[in-house]
Amino acid sequence: ASVMSAVQATPSLAEIMGEIGRNARIGASALKIATSEQKRTALLTAAGAINAHRKKILAANELDMAAAREKGISGAFLDRLLLTDARIDGIIEAVKTIAELPDPVGTVIAEWDRPNGLHIERVRTPLGVIGVIFESRPNVTADAGALCIKSGNAVILRGGSDSFHSSRALVDCLLDGLHLAGLPVECVQLVPTTDREAVGEMLKGLGGNIDVIVPRGGKSLVARVQSEARVPVFAHLEGLVHVYIDRSADLDKAVAVTLNAKMRRTGICGAAETLLVHKDVVKTHLKPIITALVAKGCEIRGDAQVMSLIPEALEATEEDWKTEYEDAIISVKVVDSIEQAIAHIEHYSSHHTEAIIAEDLEAVEKFFNEVDSAILVHNASTQFADGGEFGFGGEIGIATGKMHARGPVGVEQLTSFKYRLRGNGQLRP
Repeated sequence: ASVMSAVQATPSLAEIMGEIGRNARIGASALKIATSEQKRTALLTAAGAINAHRKKILAANELDMAAAREKGISGAFLDRLLLTDARIDGIIEAVKTIAELPDPVGTVIAEWDRPNGLHIERVRTPLGVIGVIFESRPNVTADAGALCIKSGNAVILRGGSDSFHSSRALVDCLLDGLHLAGLPVECVQLVPTTDREAVGEMLKGLGGNIDVIVPRGGKSLVARVQSEARVPVFAHLEGLVHVYIDRSADLDKAVAVTLNAKMRRTGICGAAETLLVHKDVVKTHLKPIITALVAKGCEIRGDAQVMSLIPEALEATEEDWKTEYEDAIISVKVVDSIEQAIAHIEHYSSHHTEAIIAEDLEAVEKFFNEVDSAILVHNASTQFADGGEFGFGGEIGIATGKMHARGPVGVEQLTSFKYRLRGNGQLRP
């Protein structure tokens, strides 16, 4: 009988996850009414705890790194997983920056008076409980936790099994901050299991207790989330980013911006994957841009005209125009007009980020008005597609959907709004 009761006493994964959901709702209720100073204190204390527990965090990360190396995981993946003193400094700086951002909650976005004397206000309010499902980057733990606390949302973090120890050590520091600020530790929860079924439970919404899911990771993770989620999702599946060199482009800007957009970091979602060049500047601009890319080790895949001019170019297939390489490869096409460039982007883009290099401001306005992507850039690198670079202090992800959160998702995007109507006895006739 004692064996039977012991078996019955072991909760199932669904029960564990259900409890996490209910606890998150308790945390969300407290955070919704927390003062700006409480949230600021929680985050500054957490930043201090990360600094104080640096050795413990690095030791936890070494456990994750050793396990990953034993599995024979790729160098690029190991680099994403690795924490160093410098990277911990970066995490601390991000948490401090988020702490000092203006509190979005309670901000009056708009207000107006009606002829009957009613005063109407539209006011920012937290979304509630955010579920963040991410893969290997441990810094997402701190970024997502801090952004959710600041925006008054409870968060359930489900990190990849590879970063489990690192994430636990960072969450402990966030909990120190919450505790000191007099906020419930249920505001930030790390899923305590590496079982993949936990993700399935989150996608079902944990009994109505998750309001939004944010996936951070590779295509297979994001695709699974988008197909299975029964709650709203803030996500992008791909970053198929285009750079268009207009007939009015300044040559030096065209070379420098394209090189940075492609080669600064090839694996991030804001890295350029396709280059479109107006036919009028093929003779002047194409070769210097390609020469700069090839010198940095970039492979070129081009259309017939590009291949005729660039000996190193391989032939671009239909598949190339659809591919997010996340590598030192770029597909290059010559277009007859800005209209053709916009049509190509409309057909192949993932609606993440697109850039135009041009001095003709009419061309820029046309590009900005007609290209339907979350982020549009003029005469600057597409690698600025990042919440930190936007001044958001960080981002929980980049959204390419059509809902209210589009582009980098920072504290404001993690809020919704409600209306407050102030009257003096008005009755509707």
